[in-house]
Amino acid sequence: SREQRRMSRPATFLVARHVRSAVAAASSRTVAQAASSQAVRYFADSPPGLPDSVKRVGKSVGVPNEYPGQNYAFNWALNADGVTPLKKSAFRITKPLDLKLAGLNQPSSMPLKVNAAAARGLMPEAGSNELTFDTFDEVSQRTKDLLSLSDSLYCPEGHVPGTRIGVRVISNSATLAPNVLGYLERAPRRDPTSQTITAYVLEGTEEEFSGYAIEEIDEDGVAKSVAAVVVVGKTPAIENIVAGLELSVSGLLADEEERAKKAEEEEKEEA
Repeated sequence: SREQRRMSRPATFLVARHVRSAVAAASSRTVAQAASSQAVRYFADSPPGLPDSVKRVGKSVGVPNEYPGQNYAFNWALNADGVTPLKKSAFRITKPLDLKLAGLNQPSSMPLKVNAAAARGLMPEAGSNELTFDTFDEVSQRTKDLLSLSDSLYCPEGHVPGTRIGVRVISNSATLAPNVLGYLERAPRRDPTSQTITAYVLEGTEEEFSGYAIEEIDEDGVAKSVAAVVVVGKTPAIENIVAGLELSVSGLLADEEERAKKAEEEEKEEA
């Protein structure tokens, strides 16, 4: 049987507060200075010349500065996955239109069929003789740190084909992202949250690594298994990514079956 780790997923909170006071523009202020200031609009507490009915009450509030690649809710979701998009360019990709918004090409085909049979035999699981948990954790953390520093992140989401198991792939590869989206089955778009499987794919490194891990977490008092896939290399192959996803699905389903069997046995003992 596969060795497991039981852990609680920590909630990571990242609070970035930018506060700038709005000062009445003096006649000596140049247009260049105004253009260089942060693009946040403020409303005065008591604007002169306005009727009382339209004056604001209380402190001024900044309008959030969101744009394609900079979405606060999605950034929080990535932060919970251990990646912080420091360059403020992270694209959530759930449909072909999202590829266009990110400036990426469309998939070579959709759905995209990937044969990962050979790659599955070369993808070790953490906790096995081929890959220790310590090594997996070390490479995984290094990969997350490098992804956080990437100029842009491309994050296809969907279901593993033939299942309803959610996947998020976090990658700096503009080449892989379209085909990963083509491979995944489209899932209903909901508010961004952590998925059952998270794949971290880093392109452009001398290090070559592929591996996956299944972990059991406690979610509101209920045991649940989640998976992480890490693929690192100069030009990672989509077959390696798919191999990690398919092996993760097998492990997750095996865990689910084992828990169901254990619960059934406990019910018989109590009866």
